[in-house]
Amino acid sequence: MLVLLPPSEGKAGAPADAPPVELSALAHPELTPQRERLIEKLDGLTKVDPKRALKALGLGKSQVGEIARNADLLHAPAAPAADVYTGVLYQYLDLHSLKKAERARAADRILIQSALWGVVRLEDRIPAYRLGIGASLPRMKGLAAFWKPALRKALPSDGLVVDMRSGGYVAAWKPADGVLLGVRVFVEENGERSVVTHMAKATRGDVARILVESKDASDEPSGVEKIVADAGLRTELVEPVRAGDPWNLDVILTERVGRLTKA
Repeated sequence: MLVLLPPSEGKAGAPADAPPVELSALAHPELTPQRERLIEKLDGLTKVDPKRALKALGLGKSQVGEIARNADLLHAPAAPAADVYTGVLYQYLDLHSLKKAERARAADRILIQSALWGVVRLEDRIPAYRLGIGASLPRMKGLAAFWKPALRKALPSDGLVVDMRSGGYVAAWKPADGVLLGVRVFVEENGERSVVTHMAKATRGDVARILVESKDASDEPSGVEKIVADAGLRTELVEPVRAGDPWNLDVILTERVGRLTKA
């Protein structure tokens, strides 16, 4: 079982005296050429044409400070990805409160997909940066298309992937012969269900935490649903309509109680 997370837009910088990233030490070092190309392109764009950089990254004028993070990335202080990504999903995953054995399972089971790094493990040391999968960098095809051939070679073609990503990242990679199990979140009120966005990331963080707290692992969608349901969430498993489509683990909420979103 692989738990595949998206990066977060929110990122914390490493301490100023922390050493920089070592590309050869990141997960799947065979992705180094792609990482180097993107780092070089971001560095040049940031230093030469900040206005163009804002447009390429889909940022507004008020976010000009964000692009400064993309200059000299190879020399910027780096920290574990678990500390750099600070979005809602990671807040609810709450890695730092895990027990030692649970943290070890998280390091083994979780992979983070990134528009800049391809994929990283939780303990991989990276600098804070700004690049989403939807960015349009000059003289480069879309980032999902850019990463697709390299990720197809680097990542396993089979197995079960519990998929927490958004569509852009899904387009960059999925296991050719494996099973994707998406995690969808709904709220049910008066017998009616609706998709929720404001609590979806939090709930996916809850689910990711459940899967690393559990000593059990499963390579079957039904096994993953049992682990999550046994932890107290109301779940439904939805089979694919067509061959090749993902399975879906639906989490149905009626209220938020404590850390877990329970029905």
